[in-house]
Amino acid sequence: MDIDGGKPFDWGRVSSDYARYRDIYPQEFYDKILARNLCVNGQRVLDIGTGTGVIPRNMCRYGARWTGIDISEAQIEKARLLSQGLDINYYVVSAEDMDFPASSFDVVTACQCFQYFDHEKLTRNVSHILTSKGRFLVLYMAWLPFEDEIAGESERLVLKYNPEWSGAGETKSQIYIPDCYKEKFELVYHEEYPLKVRFTRESWNGRMRACRGVGASLSDSEIAMWEKEHIELLKRIAPNEFDVCHYGAIAELRKKISDRVN
Repeated sequence: MDIDGGKPFDWGRVSSDYARYRDIYPQEFYDKILARNLCVNGQRVLDIGTGTGVIPRNMCRYGARWTGIDISEAQIEKARLLSQGLDINYYVVSAEDMDFPASSFDVVTACQCFQYFDHEKLTRNVSHILTSKGRFLVLYMAWLPFEDEIAGESERLVLKYNPEWSGAGETKSQIYIPDCYKEKFELVYHEEYPLKVRFTRESWNGRMRACRGVGASLSDSEIAMWEKEHIELLKRIAPNEFDVCHYGAIAELRKKISDRVN
């Protein structure tokens, strides 16, 4: 695998940190979705790789009916706990193995997870469950280590403990859509835009600990050593509160006419 040189990772190991520290998308991130008239007004939306349900929990107030799926039981357990009182359905299943009926959804979203899928299987599954006018919305947000000193120094410390981590060195770029999607979808919109995300030392440490290169893959002893160094690093270079330079990206795919069968 291209991801971390094949080093194993398990998001279920960081479910608590994920729930606490990764619900950080600013309102502008959601406004970009709303501006496309998606995830609103009774639309049926499926969030694949939903994790702790960050996207459904934050967007259900705009009127869509949400379902979330994830392969991790621990993540879905947290999603259900955090969604108490909200009308969101969650299931433990991979996007490659989901078996929803044809035309079940108006929109499918994938946030921060698109790289992890078997795209040959996913493109067929998503096309099958979308209505004739359905949209597949791929979403992403990342810090920019070459533009932000705190992000860059934190990233270098992750690489000290996990040299194979392939999440380093992010630059603002268009979301890559593999060629296999061209058979059933067409890209109708994309945008990449700058964001500032507010953190405290504690919340930034938690956000970094909840990343794939630390909490999802290192041993407990390695995480403890990394965190001790990271906290000391932040005391030296970061004020109590600060903004971290990020960018957001959105890619909207529409079913091709030949696949628009309700």
